[in-house]
Amino acid sequence: MAEAGMTGAAHPDHPDFARLVSEAQVVAYFGYGSLVNRDTLRTKFLAVRRARVSGWRRFWLPRPSVGIALLSVRPEPEHPTDGVVVYDLIDNLGAVDEREAGYDRRTVISSDIAIENDPAPGMPVYIYEATRTEETAADTGSAILQSYLDAVMQGFLAIHGEEGLAGFVSETEGFETIVIKDRAAPRYPRAVRLAEGEAAHFDALLTDRGVIFQPA
Repeated sequence: MAEAGMTGAAHPDHPDFARLVSEAQVVAYFGYGSLVNRDTLRTKFLAVRRARVSGWRRFWLPRPSVGIALLSVRPEPEHPTDGVVVYDLIDNLGAVDEREAGYDRRTVISSDIAIENDPAPGMPVYIYEATRTEETAADTGSAILQSYLDAVMQGFLAIHGEEGLAGFVSETEGFETIVIKDRAAPRYPRAVRLAEGEAAHFDALLTDRGVIFQPA
């Protein structure tokens, strides 16, 4: 899940994090898509840890209501999925629920999640599951936004390294579909700025995975 010697703290903790945990003012949720990239977070989160859940598989979910596919997870016994656990103020949970509209907030079974350098053992961890899980984007030909993918892939590269990024691409179901090239004029509202070389690297991995790029 991470290189030897790494503590699991993906970003510096808020200085009041430990106190807020002791006062039961903190909530935790598992991010497996755009939430892996800190630059997409819109709440003042307190801490982030690399993590892995077992029993959930990530896939591209067709979302006809918004006209594109988005990432979701569905139960699959013993299947591992890498991501992060975000520790946030409990007062911000409503805003996170709003961001994840169309998803149900579930509680991960404690034995099914491994958190590196766990700062709050025993704290419940939520995961957001789509309300409809029968088909993937590849099944329906639903398109994926390149600007959304950029945010997710940059997050995985930063948090889980090259191995984690490759795992995201290879293990996520439904990639065999269209990717709309909207990088120059992003449609994703939390688009990120890519570092030099990231765009070409991401596109090469996706091409190998079988995506078809389409002009915006």
